[in-house]
Amino acid sequence: MATVQGVCHAKFEKLKILLQDSITSGDELGASISLNVGGKEEVDIYGGYADEGRARPWVKDTIVNVWSSTKTVSALAVLILHDRGLLDVDENVCKYWPEFAANGKDQVKVRHILSHSSGVSGWQEPVTLEDIYDVERAADKLAQQAPWWEPGSASGYHSLTMGHLLGELVRRVSGKSLTQFVADEISGPLGADFQIGAKESDWPRISNLIPPTILASDFDPDSIIHKTFYHPPPSAVAMNTAAWRNAELGAVNGHTNAKALCTILSAITLGGTVDGYKLLSQKTIDRIFEIQTDGIDHVFGIPIRFGIGYAIAGGGTEQAIPFIPKGENRRVACWGGWGGSWIVCDLDNRLTFAYTMNKMRDGVLGSTQTAKYINTVYEIIDSAGEKP
Repeated sequence: MATVQGVCHAKFEKLKILLQDSITSGDELGASISLNVGGKEEVDIYGGYADEGRARPWVKDTIVNVWSSTKTVSALAVLILHDRGLLDVDENVCKYWPEFAANGKDQVKVRHILSHSSGVSGWQEPVTLEDIYDVERAADKLAQQAPWWEPGSASGYHSLTMGHLLGELVRRVSGKSLTQFVADEISGPLGADFQIGAKESDWPRISNLIPPTILASDFDPDSIIHKTFYHPPPSAVAMNTAAWRNAELGAVNGHTNAKALCTILSAITLGGTVDGYKLLSQKTIDRIFEIQTDGIDHVFGIPIRFGIGYAIAGGGTEQAIPFIPKGENRRVACWGGWGGSWIVCDLDNRLTFAYTMNKMRDGVLGSTQTAKYINTVYEIIDSAGEKP
């Protein structure tokens, strides 16, 4: 039997037991969970198996594709550029990327992309995965098309396009690809095991994902949801291929584990500085919690409240993501990936939580496993009756 390994403060032993029970029962194949409270690593646990045949254990440096949890780091990269004065989230995208003004997008602002409200949630014409691997050409297609709704009026989840849009902005402003910027300015300085795509030398330690059931689309081919999720059609096996790992998909192909995600995103929770390295100012962190949209999302079809870069507590998010803290005045930012991976940045409790796994569950807004772990964390925090 695979035994859960790693660091776990006695206070959070219940979380370790839950992960062990989930692996033993088969609810999990392999997973990692990390929790930082008040700048202290309380939990960094991992266990199970890195392959479906259960021949490879999930170990400390096992990494996995985390789908849309990648967006949390890509958004952070753009916020860093904003903080440094190289880009302004309130400016029109076309100031930095002139071609993007085509077809009525001249008033789309950077914060509209960061809040999934730019109107460019997918490619107008059908594309293949191979098409989107060519990131500059795929971004150019997005620059030329018209928005599908009035920019800034509502969100429509930018499932794949967020990475191409933010990546092109990073390239135009910094002169570096998104992959290189994240490596040079985030992962490298923090010593965090996160990369967009994956270097071939790291492939042996990647745990392949076990896909969930994928249903064919029964949506109107001209609908926003169909064009967003089926241009190109979803593939839960493509991420185990060399072509996927060699690509720069800033929305979906980050490779990492919970510890690295927790380290990186704790910048938001802890005032912008991690281990002495400053990524953000408090002023920029405060901007994350400025409500951009709060209503029915054009793609998900349910209400979600988006700030700048992340879903935030309160409003529609309470319905869409019921396992994060509720309350209009809560300063909680979060997002996750298809199949279950998740990150929570809770400024009220100075708490950062991250979870990654290889056995994907149905659903794109967390899973039953995600909910179990996060609910357990808050049960422990609340029972302590004190803030760190």
